[in-house]
Amino acid sequence: MAPPRVLLCGDVLGRLNQLVKRVNSVNKSAGPFNALFCVGQFFPDEPDRLDELMDYVEGRAQIPLPIYFIGDYGVGAPKVLSAVSRNSANQGFKMDGFKVCDNLYWLKGSGKFTLHGLYVAYLSGRQSSNGQQFGTYSQDDIDTLRAFAEEPGIVDFFLSNEWPSGVTNRATPSDIPAGISDSSGNDSTVTQLVTEIKPRYHIAGTKGVFYAREPYSNVDALHVTRFLGLASVGNKEKQKFLHALSPTPSSAMSAAEVSAKPPNTTLSPYTLVDQVDHPKEATKRTGDNELDSQYWRYDVSNKRQKHGNGGANRVCFKFISSGTCPRGEESCSFLHDADAREQFLRGVCLDFIIKGKCEKGPDCNFKHSLQDDGENNSRKRPGSSNSNVNRSKECWFCLSSPSVESHLVTSIGENFYCALAKGPLVPDHVLIIPVEHLPNTLSLPEDCELELGKLQNSLKVYYKNQGKEAVFFEWISKRGTHANLQAVPVPSSKAAVLKDIFTLAAEKLGFEFVTKKFNNNSEGRKWLRTQFDKNVSCFYVGLPDGSILLHLVEENEKFPAQFGREVVAGLLNVADRADWKNCTISKEEETKLAENFKKRFQVILRSRAESTTIAHVWEFSRFIHSLRSDLPISQGKKQRSMASAKAIASPVPDAWYPTLAVLMLAVGLVLTASFFIYEATSSKRNRSLAKELTTGGVASVFLGFGSLFLLLSAGVYV
Repeated sequence: MAPPRVLLCGDVLGRLNQLVKRVNSVNKSAGPFNALFCVGQFFPDEPDRLDELMDYVEGRAQIPLPIYFIGDYGVGAPKVLSAVSRNSANQGFKMDGFKVCDNLYWLKGSGKFTLHGLYVAYLSGRQSSNGQQFGTYSQDDIDTLRAFAEEPGIVDFFLSNEWPSGVTNRATPSDIPAGISDSSGNDSTVTQLVTEIKPRYHIAGTKGVFYAREPYSNVDALHVTRFLGLASVGNKEKQKFLHALSPTPSSAMSAAEVSAKPPNTTLSPYTLVDQVDHPKEATKRTGDNELDSQYWRYDVSNKRQKHGNGGANRVCFKFISSGTCPRGEESCSFLHDADAREQFLRGVCLDFIIKGKCEKGPDCNFKHSLQDDGENNSRKRPGSSNSNVNRSKECWFCLSSPSVESHLVTSIGENFYCALAKGPLVPDHVLIIPVEHLPNTLSLPEDCELELGKLQNSLKVYYKNQGKEAVFFEWISKRGTHANLQAVPVPSSKAAVLKDIFTLAAEKLGFEFVTKKFNNNSEGRKWLRTQFDKNVSCFYVGLPDGSILLHLVEENEKFPAQFGREVVAGLLNVADRADWKNCTISKEEETKLAENFKKRFQVILRSRAESTTIAHVWEFSRFIHSLRSDLPISQGKKQRSMASAKAIASPVPDAWYPTLAVLMLAVGLVLTASFFIYEATSSKRNRSLAKELTTGGVASVFLGFGSLFLLLSAGVYV
């Protein structure tokens, strides 16, 4: 199979007519080409050129091949890109580009995707601190690329707007274009990223000149990197703004091909050593060198240190996160903080360790308190009662916690309880949560599965009555705290594509699901238990057709905790609700939603004869009181069992309500009619008081019960 053929372009500046004309010419003489990547500023720098761009955006002119751009700034950019972001077709995972029009795609923020076998990573926009919506990248974009850098595989193309600082170091002076310096259009952050990502090709724009640097070797990598800077479209100096490449994807190359080094290969321009001042320390770089900053992440001048030890202002990020540093302790310019490493291994949040705070809030799965060496054994043992009590007082999901959102709880069972989600994706978004403080639903004893299965089946029936199907998913982190199995209803018309949507999202993140289909929920849960390893994080999805998608997360894999919610949000075209913080409502609104859900859901529970294992919500206050007492866990569980046993079961199945209502009302009306006929046709002398009372009384009984069952069948409780 022939390798893909791609074109690379510098700043477009809205000159699409000239670019398209040149692409058509090259495509005709040397094509066909598969795609065009545009780096640098894509939008015009002058208002009078905006109409030319809008002709293509609005469909009056055609683009001959797929164009991907990252320079999302310039005249008209906010207006055009705002409309693109709101387009329902661009909701959900779009690392491979937001569609602007036919054959034109905007690579927003940062990401990594596969195009014709090539792995492409990108950083869109320029560095800025003014918080602009378009044209700048954020710390989250940087962190995303750093996460991708830790994944296996070689990135073929890395696209950035600005040049990396220091790229001309160790290059042949005669090849460097005149006037090139680090004073403008260079970005040290890009330098940090490119040294971590180690792409085969790094393409950049913004300087308005063409520069093809000699290949350079990478630290801790066999392959070389080639930097290519491209000029602006239509530049007056006639410098090259369009470049063609036909690289074999790294995934299809042999080890020998990957490691091949051309004769003109240089050392990396980003690992300079001050050999004049420190001849005996040739392998050690100075701590002030910004090019070394990929090894640290945070300034720790404000770090919370248990023992108050001072020293360097920066710590080695790689040492804390992985336990090893490629440079070694003697050569590394940054502190190898063993204390911080120990805290990290105990499950303490890395942001909290180093910065003293964590901005993720409840989304963070790590601890936000330093773990003291002097803790007694009972606190350290996960199974101890003291440990459970301390954790439950801080946990959002423990019913005994003062911070539990009790107004969201809808029903409580022996081992599980149901609650509406905080910041729900859709109104009937439900969480199934273990009563005990456990990190996942797979670690409970097998006899608990029966109750969980009943809850899931009841939710399926509840959603089915609304013309929807239930999708269940759970993110299990090996450092997780309190588990929650999420249930989200999706329209039946969209249920068939759930598997494809999850599979596509997985591909975009670079992994594959293990897929199994089962006849019932019980079989699927049994299979999950055989695959589950408490030492490994995992994510699984239960689909309406009985399929289960499972992904075991590798040790260094960066897996988004909200993956399931984000995928379903994309399917439902509500991508803005993927983050629960964007969906928060007032407590009054939450209470109203929960009450409406309770009334309808309890009907399902009773009709399925499951109320004997699930306590009604009107028992909730007494239940919480027993949990918050200082009783041992075993006694607390006994009281929960008593509370569950007191649940009130309906003597008549809910499914009979409509039939009983019609039957009793019909009998009651017939008796009422006969009463009036009797009164109208009999004389005063012939009337029987006993018959009147009997007929009227029986008619009243039938009409009364008929009205009662009519109200119950309509969901109105009396």
